Amino acid sequence: MIRLIAFLLSAALGSGIPLQGDPSRHRVSWTNNVLTLDWPGLPGGPVPIWYLEAFLRPGAHHRVWGESVMPHRTALTTARTDGRRLEFLTRVDPGVEVRHTVECVEDGLAIDFAITRQAEGRSELQWFQPACIRVAAFTGRSQTNFTGRAFVFTTNGLTFLDDTGRTTEARYLGGQVLPMPGVAEADANPRPIARRRPVNGLIGCISSDSRWILATASDRTHELFEGVYVCLHSDPAVGGLEPGETKRVRQRIYVVPNDPEELLRRYRRDFPEGR
Repeated sequence: MIRLIAFLLSAALGSGIPLQGDPSRHRVSWTNNVLTLDWPGLPGGPVPIWYLEAFLRPGAHHRVWGESVMPHRTALTTARTDGRRLEFLTRVDPGVEVRHTVECVEDGLAIDFAITRQAEGRSELQWFQPACIRVAAFTGRSQTNFTGRAFVFTTNGLTFLDDTGRTTEARYLGGQVLPMPGVAEADANPRPIARRRPVNGLIGCISSDSRWILATASDRTHELFEGVYVCLHSDPAVGGLEPGETKRVRQRIYVVPNDPEELLRRYRRDFPEGR
């Protein structure tokens, strides 16, 4: 709580100086499976996002990662000339097609997925990792200490990752997983699972100058994840697909002034059905 007050006080003291950056000028591009969010004036410069990272089968927590991952290939199909909208086609083996768009909006990026089973039999696609957001430059921190500037929301309100009841036992060490309530731990990422549970699909961090928040959220959230590349995830669930079935998933990446209540307002606006 003391650290939160300090961050907010820092933002308030700086409020007499206009925040740099013009939302109408931000752009997005994609090369070698990395999205780049270019937002002029943002601390740390453009934000790299590994996109798309992985598609997973059930039971990932206790298995070797290679046994859980379903191979996929992503192609950029359309890029608007103004740099504000991209369209993609991803094929996930076996027999799943994902059509998705990434579009610049006033407060970040809006990402929409249509996931379709195109083969016989049920697909075991359980969940996926669409956006691995690299935040080292934004926070000015490394893997050893960026968790002091990264947060989720628990029953205690805004909770820094340092205070989520961190554990150190899992198949792979490093990072921390926060499954959503109702998600079986056996289906979670094979990294250590924090003791506290999030109450919504938001995970974010505070900029090095304490004036910005970079956050992400999804509907159908499976888990929140602090990864080992100084990265943050809000990973959606799919829950399997029947032949011919299409499921739609939405993701948001937010860039907003350092005001957690305003971030929550935007989250509730975009995900009114959110858990």
